[in-house]
Amino acid sequence: METNKSVFIATAEPYSGKSTVALGIVDMLLSKTQNIGYFKPIINDSPEVKVDVHIDTLIRHFKLPIQYDRSYAYTRDEANLLAESGFQGEIIDTIISKYKKLEEEYDFTIIEGSDFLGEGTAFEFDANATIAKNLGTPVIIVTSGAGKTVQQINNNIIVIIKNFLQRKVKVLGVVINKVDPGQLEEVKSHLQTQVKKNILVTVIPNITELKSPSMEDVKNHLKAEVMFGEKYLSNRADHFIFGAMQISNFLNHIKQNVLIVTPGDRADIIMASLQANLSKNYPKIAGIVLTGGFEIADSVIRLIEGSNTNVPVLRVEEPSFNAATKVAGIHSKITADNTDKIHVAINTFRKYMDIEALEKEIAAFKPVGMTPRMFQYQLVSWAKGKKKHIVLPEGKDERILKAADRLVRQGIVNITLLGDVSEISSSISRLGLCLNQENCQIINPHESFQYNEYVDTLFELRKGKNMPLEVAKDLMTDVAYFGTMMVYKGHADGMVSGAIHTTAHTIRPALQFVKTKPGISLVSSVFFMCLADRVTIFGDCAININPTAEELAEIAISSADTSTKFGIDARVAMLSYSSGDSGSGEDVEKVRQATEIVKSKRPDILVEGPIQYDAAVDAETGKQKMPNSKVAGNASVLIFPDLNTGNNTYKAVQRETGAIAIGPMLQGLNKPVNDLSRGCTVDDIFNTVVITAIQAQEDRK
Repeated sequence: METNKSVFIATAEPYSGKSTVALGIVDMLLSKTQNIGYFKPIINDSPEVKVDVHIDTLIRHFKLPIQYDRSYAYTRDEANLLAESGFQGEIIDTIISKYKKLEEEYDFTIIEGSDFLGEGTAFEFDANATIAKNLGTPVIIVTSGAGKTVQQINNNIIVIIKNFLQRKVKVLGVVINKVDPGQLEEVKSHLQTQVKKNILVTVIPNITELKSPSMEDVKNHLKAEVMFGEKYLSNRADHFIFGAMQISNFLNHIKQNVLIVTPGDRADIIMASLQANLSKNYPKIAGIVLTGGFEIADSVIRLIEGSNTNVPVLRVEEPSFNAATKVAGIHSKITADNTDKIHVAINTFRKYMDIEALEKEIAAFKPVGMTPRMFQYQLVSWAKGKKKHIVLPEGKDERILKAADRLVRQGIVNITLLGDVSEISSSISRLGLCLNQENCQIINPHESFQYNEYVDTLFELRKGKNMPLEVAKDLMTDVAYFGTMMVYKGHADGMVSGAIHTTAHTIRPALQFVKTKPGISLVSSVFFMCLADRVTIFGDCAININPTAEELAEIAISSADTSTKFGIDARVAMLSYSSGDSGSGEDVEKVRQATEIVKSKRPDILVEGPIQYDAAVDAETGKQKMPNSKVAGNASVLIFPDLNTGNNTYKAVQRETGAIAIGPMLQGLNKPVNDLSRGCTVDDIFNTVVITAIQAQEDRK
């Protein structure tokens, strides 16, 4: 029997939150296959006029291997014109033809129904049901619960399900978005008694981060001029107020992420708003819209220009009432550039949807290899499976805070931040993050109740090295030492540092008292190189400058074990400038000797060396140069002969191919401590914390 290769996401109303479901399903499916197509039979506008936001976001964010022009069949106007002329059959034939080509090419295709914007909604519902029926695809129905009673939600869903079932279209599940949190359980229990047991019921509450527009949305909707703070247009506007009262009263109405709409000649409101945004006693402001087309006084502009203005200030010609009415009517869209909102949407879907049940209902996929998306999805799943506690010593760094925020929101790990508590709390507030002392520990080392205990422990551990007690006290105020001691004492499971500190600063404490595992004398590192179609491991690219043959063998063994632990079959290539017996010289001989040591110590590891990079990774070259090798052309673990070669190669591959390099991950320590690059991004920190958490799961093999 042919397996199902598609799912249809359908709605019967505008602004249902369909994009949250689409993002969640694509994210879920990418853990099985990277070869995913996306198809929206009827889009709203011609691409020359305006691209479809849903399609553009999904293709760009997930880098789906499909061109925009293949992802749709008709514009709304084209479809309506054909339908009015009696050519409904032609519409369906063209859609089937386009879809079948995608079905042949992709392992799975997600089909999205139309948006129900404008006229012809009755035709649209009928068209969506007919398309689903003709394509033989099951449906997930998405509706909005915003502004509806429990009974209205219930009735609406029952009618939509009935319409699909009458056409013999299989309904996999229903998703009700934007439900009042107080109605959540009532809506779910009502529906579960009304719909068939094989239909999944998912109820998602109103999520502020998804509902609220960005200042970019506000700017575009109002066609506003940006006067100041253009780089802060990603700010989220959760609500808005109209500034027309006395300052003392106006200030009482400022809430987190508020948008202030005020006439452009109200210099007092403008300055009070900007000052409140800088004050620790007031929450973060989303932005300001100046109305009425007033010319802003030069004195006010000069004052703003000289201030630390980190909010966007927009200007419109319209009077205040018109502008405020327009703001109230903005519907937020999830765009490819707004990665924060995309992450919130995906995590919302994961939290409220029974993923396992949905996967079983949709389809059973055959694995197609460890693609980067699968790898990253799997990493997060593993980390969540046995939640660990990671300490981040560089709590004052904004990148660290943003990564910690994402990790905490997704429930992947427990986090401790080190540094000045007041400074960190102030940064968290300024950045509008969810972190607080309830969901994340924030510790100033020398104010910690564990400080004296840690000092005594360090003093005892380093007594043989003649460390004075005063030095131990001084070192334990250093966040890297304090964080490492937390790991040593079991008060944290792992540490990630290096966004501000050097590699030496990060790993020195670990080498001093965490030390290496039994039987391992060397700390080494690997990068997980996420290439377009596979994940390979590069080692050592960060720690050991010129390893001996014995050390090289140890790096290879550690890297092979890491590979296996992280779900990648270990096929180890010991790299050199010649393959097999073709070359000679001291450097080649070192690699040859290291290969023999690996074979002797660990006969279970598939290893080849010396071998050139091209022979290791390219099937044709590998077959030509080393025809009898089980590794050549198919290597998954690449061991470089020295740091110079390894570091330059990983950076070259990363830059030239656009590969994601996760790491470096340190191997060999008794407990996981990992180093960041000082040029690291929020994504780098996020990924490194996740792999550190998995390293801490000692029972995961």
